[in-house]
Amino acid sequence: MIRQSRSRFVTVLLAGVCVAAVTAVAAVRFVQDDRRRHYLGVAGWPSRGQGAYVIAGSAAHAGPGQRAVPIASVAKVMTARLVLRAAPLRTGFHLVVTAQDVVDTQARVADGESTVPVAAGEVLSERQALAALLLPSANNIAIMLARRVAGSVAAFVVRMNREARRLGMTRTRYTDPSGLASSTRSTAADQLILAVAALRQPTLAHLVALRSYSIPVAGTIRNTDSLLGSDGVVGVKTGSDDAAGGCFMFRVRRIVDGRRTTVTGVVLGQEGHNLITAGLYAGLQLANRALEAALPGPGSVDSGQFRAQWLVATDH
Repeated sequence: MIRQSRSRFVTVLLAGVCVAAVTAVAAVRFVQDDRRRHYLGVAGWPSRGQGAYVIAGSAAHAGPGQRAVPIASVAKVMTARLVLRAAPLRTGFHLVVTAQDVVDTQARVADGESTVPVAAGEVLSERQALAALLLPSANNIAIMLARRVAGSVAAFVVRMNREARRLGMTRTRYTDPSGLASSTRSTAADQLILAVAALRQPTLAHLVALRSYSIPVAGTIRNTDSLLGSDGVVGVKTGSDDAAGGCFMFRVRRIVDGRRTTVTGVVLGQEGHNLITAGLYAGLQLANRALEAALPGPGSVDSGQFRAQWLVATDH
């Protein structure tokens, strides 16, 4: 009897330990799931980092804490804009990958950068190169495009800063075409100016809305924006590294109070276990908050959470 009691006790104890372990693992996973975090404070702006947005046809809004910070791969939107202004796709150009490009790519891979595989002699159309720049955020392609368009990276950076000044981005300084350099800095409000201008280019708007694309050597490349096609998200560019945190330049289209409504925005400096996910969901929450605030009559905006009975996402 004593042995049976001990056996039952041990069995119950082990079962309790297993349940506790499973519960602990589930709790850790929940805490580490950046999709479930609340990124906005009580005022409706990111509690960390910064944000800005504009609803089409309305005035732009910028949250507190606007200061020049690293923006990571969000910088590639300016790169794409300048490439398309220099060479619209109807005329276009081709990139021929050189042995130097391959060596550069290998060095970037070794450093853990975002790249796409390339091979000497590979030929990329302008559209393919831009897709590689914008979808998987390839730093090696950013360098190749800069050299192709301006003759050198330094000359291209001059063009980036000239365009920033022309657009009125007074707190922006570009030092490289990929955003890898932490010295490339801007504010959410300045990047919002760029987002609105860049998305007026139909080709760029189309490219950032692609979930995947095919290029010669790399094959199928996929967009780092995992929200595309859901919740009304139609683009535009993620960015993330240790210096910049999670960043997301976004556009969301939904039906609000019976009318199609577009919100364009930017979040910078978001924190999380997965920085890309943190940027994406902070941006989505800010878009939800903006669209909720656009509704007629009172509405709570403290959490930025989507109110399904009010907002209906569309695929267009």
